[in-house]
Amino acid sequence: MVSSAADAAHRGAVLSKGGVDVDTQDRFADLSGATVAVTGGFGLIGSRIVHRLRALGAKPLAVGRLDAYGSSVYSSVFGLSPQDGDVIAGDITDAALMDDVVSRSDYVIHAAALADVAECTRNPAAALRANVDGTQTVLDSAARHSGTVRRLVFVSSASVYGVGTGTADVGARFAEDDGLAPESVYANTKLWGEHQTGLVLGGSDSSYAIVRYFSVYGEPQVVKENSHSWVVAWFAMRAALGLPLHLNGGGVQVRDFVHVDDIAEATLLAAVTGGAERATLNVGTGRATSIRQVAELVGRHFPGARIVETPRPQGDPLGACADITRMRRVLDWVPQVGIEDGVDRYVAWLERSPEAIPQWLRAQAGAA
Repeated sequence: MVSSAADAAHRGAVLSKGGVDVDTQDRFADLSGATVAVTGGFGLIGSRIVHRLRALGAKPLAVGRLDAYGSSVYSSVFGLSPQDGDVIAGDITDAALMDDVVSRSDYVIHAAALADVAECTRNPAAALRANVDGTQTVLDSAARHSGTVRRLVFVSSASVYGVGTGTADVGARFAEDDGLAPESVYANTKLWGEHQTGLVLGGSDSSYAIVRYFSVYGEPQVVKENSHSWVVAWFAMRAALGLPLHLNGGGVQVRDFVHVDDIAEATLLAAVTGGAERATLNVGTGRATSIRQVAELVGRHFPGARIVETPRPQGDPLGACADITRMRRVLDWVPQVGIEDGVDRYVAWLERSPEAIPQWLRAQAGAA
C-alpha cells in the first residue's frame, strides 16, 4: 500500500502483486455496458461505486433515500443528483420499485443500510426496517430474476466478528471462518443479512458474494451528528474548526482502515470474479491502526490541535484487523491506499471543500 498508487481505484491502474501485474480495468470488461443496481447509491460507498461504474462504461442504477444528509450534500459532495438519469430516489422496502430495478439489472450491489452503529442502537426499529426488511425485499427481487441477474453482492461488516482485542499482533486478526459474536443492533442485522442471502439465493441458480468491510474512510466522507463513527472525518473536521480531538478510552482501540476507493474496487471485483461465487470475503488492509495514531496523523496537518482523553463509550469495540489471505487469493488484489496517504488525501480534500463541514458542527465550534 503505497502513496504513489493513491488514485489507482479510479484509474483502473496496473497493480503488482507477487511479481504478477494485474490490470483491474481489463478484469472489469464484463461491466462495460452492463446495468448494475446499487442500493444505498447516495451514500459514501454507494456513490463511489456508482462513479466507478460510470467510468467503466457500465450503466449504474443508484437507488436510495435522500434523508441521511442535507439535500446539498448529495450533489455538491457526493456528486449525485435526483435529476441524473441513473439515480432513483426511493426506499428499498418498496417491493414494486426494487422488482422493477432488479429486473433491469445484470448485477446488484446491495450496500443500502442504516450503517450508523449509534443510531441503530437508539432506534432499533429503524435498523430492522432498513437492514432486515429492506434486505429481504432486495433478495426477493434478485431471486425472482435469477435468470438475468449475474450476481448479487451483499455488503456486510466486520462488526459481525465482535469486539476484538485492541491489539495489533498477528493473533488479533479476524478471518472469515472465525466465530461470529455481534454485539450491536447493527452487527446483528448484518449477520442476519449474510445468512439470509445464503438462504434465499443459495438454493437456486442465483449467484452471490458477501463482502465484510472493515473501517471505511476517505473523501468525501461527512460526519453525522450524535455518531462516534468515521473517526478520520471526525478528527479532520474538528481540527479544522479548532475543536479538540476526543480519544475515547485513550484511543487504544485499533481499526483496519480501508479507503473508500479500495472498497469500491474490491466490491466490483467480487461481482465479476469467478472465485468469489458464494464466497464471504473480508475487505481490509491487514493492518491495525490505533485511534490515537489517527489523531496524530491528522494533527500533523493542524499544528496546535488538542487531543483530549475521554471515557470509552459502552460497546465501543477494541477492534482488530482483517486477515486478508482469502481476499488476496480470490480477488488477486490488495488495497492501494495506506492510512497515511489516505489521511493526507482527506485533509487536502477538506481544505478544498470547507463547505462540507456541517453547520451543526460549526455551531459547536462557535459555542466553544
